[in-house]
Amino acid sequence: MGTTASAGLLICEHCDTVYRRRALVRGEVARCARCDAELERHHVLSVNAMLALVVTAMIVFVQANVWPIVTLELNGQRSSTTLWGMIIAMWREQAQVVSVLVAFTLFFFPLAKMLSLGWLLGFARRGRRAPGFARLMVGLHHFGPWTMSEVFVLGALVAIVKAHTYFDVVADPGIYAYAALTLLITVFAGVDLRQLWDAPLEGTA
Repeated sequence: MGTTASAGLLICEHCDTVYRRRALVRGEVARCARCDAELERHHVLSVNAMLALVVTAMIVFVQANVWPIVTLELNGQRSSTTLWGMIIAMWREQAQVVSVLVAFTLFFFPLAKMLSLGWLLGFARRGRRAPGFARLMVGLHHFGPWTMSEVFVLGALVAIVKAHTYFDVVADPGIYAYAALTLLITVFAGVDLRQLWDAPLEGTA
């Protein structure tokens, strides 16, 4: 996972080409001349800023899962549901595979990612390397593609527009919370977590 061989060297994790490291300016990205893989990017956010974003994302995540997502009204009857209400309904309607995929991509994987980041950054803020550091960093690398909140938000918005044909539809606070969570996840996607490998932290991986 790490790209650094020593304080002055960078190693491409894809083709093992070695480069001399130099300081990057804001917005600059170092790429491998051989395979064009990203080697390093300028670190805009500090550890404290990233930890603050994780805490914010956790608060929004709780709200997104507690608040109703959408309310449907027909002939004076109203029905609203949360994410887990939707998952349980799909399970009962014999769509178990879809319900499990939704549960993992919208709840368990994002939750695991945020908890792992909070654990790592909490220790990094105190100048220490968290227990299980290497395993968690590898896990975060694999969690990335499986957090699909943005897909859910887009799908929900399309469903709301189409449902207007048959129902009176009201977008509830839960969908807005998921939209905010999507923005936070997008910010995290642009953060190079590999900087934690290079940080001069105490302790073992």
